Amino acid sequence: MKKLIILGGSGIGMSVAAIATQDLTIETLGFLNDILPIGYKVGKFTRVPVIGTTDDINRYLKDEDTFFFIAYVGMQHEEEVYKKIESLNIPTNRYYSAIHPTAVYPKGFCSIGNGVLLTALSQVGVDAVISDNCMLLANSYVGHDSFLDRFAHIATNAVVGANVHVGKAVHVGSNATIREKITIGDFSLIGAGAVVIEDVPPNSIVVGNPARVLRTKKNV
Repeated sequence: MKKLIILGGSGIGMSVAAIATQDLTIETLGFLNDILPIGYKVGKFTRVPVIGTTDDINRYLKDEDTFFFIAYVGMQHEEEVYKKIESLNIPTNRYYSAIHPTAVYPKGFCSIGNGVLLTALSQVGVDAVISDNCMLLANSYVGHDSFLDRFAHIATNAVVGANVHVGKAVHVGSNATIREKITIGDFSLIGAGAVVIEDVPPNSIVVGNPARVLRTKKNV
């Protein structure tokens, strides 16, 4: 049986663990977490242990039956988190994708990468590309011919229209809407409920309806 290690903890990490329990081909070993102590158990109902830190990745990589999911979300530190993930050097074929049974995507008519999270009732349109390590949370939607670059996160009830390019490690907040044919620059954060009708430059925080740039983040 395959084994799963999740980098993270509560929230996204536990969501992945919950989906993985329905996958009879894999066993969840626990979390790698750089803050919580080894042995700490995450979760209020089902408890999942912390079994190490990111320094232990190379040891687990030696076992070819062990797979990984990265449950990090930047939230204003997207570029820093992206660089940290890149530095882990986990091979693409060792990522585990957690896909809820109610997620809707047209198999054979879209591209779903490795290490992807599709939670309950998330939807992907035809000819869309969901790159490695992207996350679509509950009831989110990505329209046809859209592209999500690596580590992009689409939060609950957010809508990404058709022919949209979402850059690396972009976070689209809950209930946000991105109009069709828009480009969202790398490492940007789209605030909850924002309605984006114009292109967004990289490293921007945008809020409101219509969305405006609140500020530009400093490069890490």
